[in-house]
Amino acid sequence: MSIRRADSLGGKAAIVGIGATEFSKDSGRSELKLAVEAVRTALDDAGLTPADVDGLVTFTMDTSPEITVAQAAGIGELSFFSRIHYGGGAACATVQQAALAVASGVADVVVCYRAFNERSGRRFGSGVQRREPTAEGAALGWNLPYGLLTPASWVAMAAQRYLHAYSLDPEVFGHVAVVDRRHAARNPAAYFHGKPITLADHAASRWIVEPLRLLDCCQETDGGQALVVTSLERARDLPRPPAVVVAAAQGAGRSQEQMTSFYRDGLTGLPETAVVARQLWRSSGLSPADIDVGILYDHFTPFVLMQLEEFGFCGPGEAGAFVAADTLPLNTHGGQLGEAYLHGMNGIAEAVRQIRGTSVNQVVGAARSLVTAGTGVPTSGLVIGADG
Repeated sequence: MSIRRADSLGGKAAIVGIGATEFSKDSGRSELKLAVEAVRTALDDAGLTPADVDGLVTFTMDTSPEITVAQAAGIGELSFFSRIHYGGGAACATVQQAALAVASGVADVVVCYRAFNERSGRRFGSGVQRREPTAEGAALGWNLPYGLLTPASWVAMAAQRYLHAYSLDPEVFGHVAVVDRRHAARNPAAYFHGKPITLADHAASRWIVEPLRLLDCCQETDGGQALVVTSLERARDLPRPPAVVVAAAQGAGRSQEQMTSFYRDGLTGLPETAVVARQLWRSSGLSPADIDVGILYDHFTPFVLMQLEEFGFCGPGEAGAFVAADTLPLNTHGGQLGEAYLHGMNGIAEAVRQIRGTSVNQVVGAARSLVTAGTGVPTSGLVIGADG
């Protein structure tokens, strides 16, 4: 099984186009229109046309079906279409699916997209309001009577245990928020452009669910993001430097639930992230020391710290100090705390910009970016690198 050995996907596909709408709190248009804008912008960036596209990938949570996006964007026949489950955990897996299709010859050009009015429309942060009977809903149901109704409350359980296990204070989470907002302040596309924060600002922000403060929680955003994937061979003939898919992985841990995996042996780590980390390092032949930029899914700050530890950048309980020391350039677009909450797709775009050398917070000589997707749920990850 691939979970126990390296796979051979790396180096066969590349991201060649990125496109996004503006990031706002009230887009004033439909989610379909947002998706189509992002897709067309990404194709323009790639130097391709809708006629070149024969595959589409999105999230199960997206409201814009592949055939509808194809019709509205002027895309013709499709030979491949796919959707990934588990909310933000799907982000990097969309690119994995696209790369698998390209590498196997099932499709030539695949566009991955995600678009929603998550602030002016459905607000995921509002938590469980109504749910059709499913096995997933039953798992959530064990926790709802105790007041665990929102994503923040679910993460707070693990965050509280993390602080207790390592004798830390909630302020340790503030290092992630400060770094993200510092980068967002220099990013004109970010909602918090020009608005850095300090650790004191973090500590003064109101409690949401202890130990999480307001500045530990990501934004709610309206917008769309698209990515174009094709073979590395074809990518070399296109206008932009290819961002090579060096490795891609999905992961679900033992006793995995969606955000409420409280019956595991411990709550201070993210086993689903560990699965992804092992596969990325195994398949790429790389290690944390080889990564130039980390784009880590930051719906809540504590899970950024746990991801750094699961990937081996530092030891258990040490990630707060690791972030504070600026050891690894982190979320150079501002992350979902600072730029926008696009279910992680905007983070993949930033990893591509770092490889191209076009980020507003460019890391000199960046050749390899690690990208992660939503945590607390079955998740995914990518290593994206420069060609050659």
